Amino acid sequence: MSYQVLARKWRPRTFHELVGQAHVQRALVNALDQGRLHHAYLFTGTRGVGKTTLARILAKCLNCTANGRGDEGITSTPCGQCDSCQAIDEGRFVDLIEVDAASRTKVEDTRELLDNVQYAPTQGRYKVYLIDEVHMLSTSSFNALLKTLEEPPPHVKFLLATTDPQKLPPTVLSRCLQFTLKHMPPERVVEHLTYVLGEEGVAFDESALWLLGKAAEGSMRDAMSLTDQAIAFGQGAVRHADVAAMLGTLDHRHILGLAESLADVDVQRLLSEVAELAEQGPDFAAVLDELASILHRLAVAQMVPDAVDNSHGDRDAILQLASRFTAEDIQLYYQIGIQGRGDMVHAPDLRSALEMTLLRMLAFRPQGVPKPPRTPLPLRREPSQSAATETSAQVAGAEAPSPAPQPSPAADAKPEVHSTPDAQPETPLEPSPEQTAPAAEEEPPLQEPPPWAVEADTQAAEVEAPQQAPEPEAMSESELATEPKPVTEPVPASAPAPDSAPQTVEPSTAVAQEAEPEVVPETLPEAFPESRPDIQSGKLDNAQWLQCFDSLGLGGLTRNLAGNCLVESDDGTLLTLRLDPSQEAMQAEVHQTRIERALKEQGMPRRITFYVAELSNSLETPRQREERLNKERHAQAVDLLNHDPHVQKLQQAFGAKLIESSVKPADAMR
Repeated sequence: MSYQVLARKWRPRTFHELVGQAHVQRALVNALDQGRLHHAYLFTGTRGVGKTTLARILAKCLNCTANGRGDEGITSTPCGQCDSCQAIDEGRFVDLIEVDAASRTKVEDTRELLDNVQYAPTQGRYKVYLIDEVHMLSTSSFNALLKTLEEPPPHVKFLLATTDPQKLPPTVLSRCLQFTLKHMPPERVVEHLTYVLGEEGVAFDESALWLLGKAAEGSMRDAMSLTDQAIAFGQGAVRHADVAAMLGTLDHRHILGLAESLADVDVQRLLSEVAELAEQGPDFAAVLDELASILHRLAVAQMVPDAVDNSHGDRDAILQLASRFTAEDIQLYYQIGIQGRGDMVHAPDLRSALEMTLLRMLAFRPQGVPKPPRTPLPLRREPSQSAATETSAQVAGAEAPSPAPQPSPAADAKPEVHSTPDAQPETPLEPSPEQTAPAAEEEPPLQEPPPWAVEADTQAAEVEAPQQAPEPEAMSESELATEPKPVTEPVPASAPAPDSAPQTVEPSTAVAQEAEPEVVPETLPEAFPESRPDIQSGKLDNAQWLQCFDSLGLGGLTRNLAGNCLVESDDGTLLTLRLDPSQEAMQAEVHQTRIERALKEQGMPRRITFYVAELSNSLETPRQREERLNKERHAQAVDLLNHDPHVQKLQQAFGAKLIESSVKPADAMR
């Protein structure tokens, strides 16, 4: 007997033998078991996924006589032993009319076909018309088929199959029950090939099956045909080297070697891998495509490790390699690779284009990072970072509304602070002049009161002086933490007052002078501990680090890195900074050098070293302090706006609502 190819020998004969089309199998099995049969079915999908096979299995289910010859004999599990089943399997069933629409496109062929529709089936229960590649029919043929397709005789079923359903007229699609068959993933192809070769008794390498599954491109028939070819090529065995040579594909291990070289920033090994690839005479454009595909899988592995496909059987290697890259590097390499692929047409030769693209990937990495740190998978927000953020938010939420409930102790003193320009500069000198100097350096946004604050004070003095006196309380405490000069600037607007105003100035000024020594020590030491001369003479602690941070003049990525650090220890020569783990990838020698230079310029020469560990919740980094102060200023500004008489009138008259997110510092609007 002649040899039968694997694709035909292992063609499924029942729904339960079908591979990879569970959604179609479930719908058809349930319809057959419940007797809810449509008169026309349309199977769509790429080549070799089982369209014709499904149609033949459905024809057997409709005509199997194992359970009787009446309609009760219809079953979802054909026996395969009755005359109808055997005749369909052997291709000699009279009532299964298979039509190749690609060779019978004329309207005359369709009319001849439909002339026999009215006659009852000869051998089976139903007369089944299986029209393959139905999209090849002409427009006239479709029009001739419409009426019969919509209302066929009860003994006729139409089974249509096509690889291009877009070419079918909507009138045909609306008359059919459509099922779209899926592509076969490489995992499913390898699983099925493993079973088939095991039953055939053929030795194989699993890595060779992955090459076949990838080359099949979603078609099980192509995979079976390639397996037949591989068995013949390998003299009865399917080996990795033979399959790679037969397919002419790249050795995937070289592509992984290129990725490992990028991870290690090893230029010499990178060029060596390219030289080894060049000996095989590959398509260098395909090499870059494969590398981009690996970078894509690495990015997926970093975000969702469980979603990494195993199309090459290298899932474990991809997961291990993903931890050696930073997410930023992978995105950068992928973008450079895609752009380099388009630039290959302009290069003098493809090998030099590939080498330049690979070298460009390393040349544009962040400078100063010799090797990227290991990245934990999956990439998620660090718990310490969220805890620190929540802690700072709670602190800001607890401190922001605190100025409002304190008008009673010094309610009489606060308004006069705005109306006594002569007495105000003398009052902050009582606590310490050294404490007010850093205040102007670290909080420049508060040096000038915003325009709406001046307007609120003016209205409070002119319109409702007795009633509105306690309202500027929220602004006064923040102003006490700054230089006195900005507080006196709005005074000329409120100076023209009645003669009775000077009578209240003297006692209120005295009360203000008595109240300020109590307020200043409570607010200033926490944010501004000591002055710079003490920092220069002694060791640096975290409070002093917060004080001198802005004076270092750092910017960009260096400021961001230093702003997420706490002082771990300082022995006078070596300063150890504890770094937030979420910023570990930012470590670079260039940033370390910039911080050391800035400290030296401030008279604090130190060598810097970073210690990556969870940050303490009891201490603030410069970045956390900046966020907290910004939230406090925002809360104070919102509170003052809510008490502004103009805003209150708008709210009462028009139902206006203050959008708190739109309240921003004046310098942010410039």
